[in-house]
Amino acid sequence: MKVALIGVGQAGGKITERLARFDADMGFGAVQGALAINSADADLQSLDIVDTQLIGADRVNGHGVGGDNELGTEVMQSDIQQVLGSLDGRVTSKSEAIFVVAGLGGGTGSGGAPVLVHHLQQVYDVPIYALGVLPGRNEGSLYQANAGRSLKTLLREADSTLLIDNDSWHEQGESVEGAFETINEKIAQRVGLLFASGEAIEGVGESVVDSSEVINTLRAGGVAVLGYATEIASEDSGENITTAMSVSRQALLTGTSLPDATTADSALLVIAGRPDAIPRKGVEKSRRWLEDETGGMQVRGGDFPLDSDRLGALVLLGGAERSDRIEAFMERAREATDAQETESTDHADQFADDRLENLF
Repeated sequence: MKVALIGVGQAGGKITERLARFDADMGFGAVQGALAINSADADLQSLDIVDTQLIGADRVNGHGVGGDNELGTEVMQSDIQQVLGSLDGRVTSKSEAIFVVAGLGGGTGSGGAPVLVHHLQQVYDVPIYALGVLPGRNEGSLYQANAGRSLKTLLREADSTLLIDNDSWHEQGESVEGAFETINEKIAQRVGLLFASGEAIEGVGESVVDSSEVINTLRAGGVAVLGYATEIASEDSGENITTAMSVSRQALLTGTSLPDATTADSALLVIAGRPDAIPRKGVEKSRRWLEDETGGMQVRGGDFPLDSDRLGALVLLGGAERSDRIEAFMERAREATDAQETESTDHADQFADDRLENLF
């Protein structure tokens, strides 16, 4: 699946760079162009292999929006024509989809990404997807409130929104910085493999997945979820039937980007590995199991030939917003928003004294 990537904000830029680097290192050729956009110049300076663009210079002078996603919305809206102009040559005729990548808890990403998606829909005929990262439970109330508003808007504007929960793909006991590094690396590997599905690589599978399978799975709209798991493969494909079932179960039940999201309108199962190690019977049994588990009417499946000693499973769910995890997050976002409003009112009341004049 040939894609153009546009990272918005600090997290969006870092993930976009990781995705572009992974694709280049693996030689997949799925990423056709990549651009990182931010209102903080220092964050752009740290990126090496993707093109960059600064927005909001006249408003924030390259210092970022300080977590204010309303200001993030405004600076993207004011510079949107320059941003769209920068996409010439990066979104080519070969691009089958555009992914706007952003952390949904900050300011530039959460505020700017929905605006960009909205305008891309007016210009391009290919699907416009969002790849959004939700803040973890322990991140502050500002991040929860920002992400709630951003996600609600993205679900309205994007053709589908692939969600990654910050609590899902990091190791216990890691530092905050280490956790973000781990998550970004796992996003690059998993989403990068999804993009690479159907691209020309070594080996010929019996039923190779192509980009249309990914697009049709995401056609359900709403929230999309990606799961992944691998195990060492046997030399004999017949002995890998159990392995294929095992990695498929792990990918859905313990390895998804949004834990506990198992109900969906559509699903895609990709079994990756050496063609001679992929068990046809195991793929079919896994697909039928996924169909029963998700309750979906449309479950697609296929191979991803990959030179590896492991057998892997990618599970993509479309229309997965009917999830307890989503409900719990949105409730946190609503509580955070209410708390911010209450806190603001309380602070004002504490200084309500007619003997003090307002500064302006």
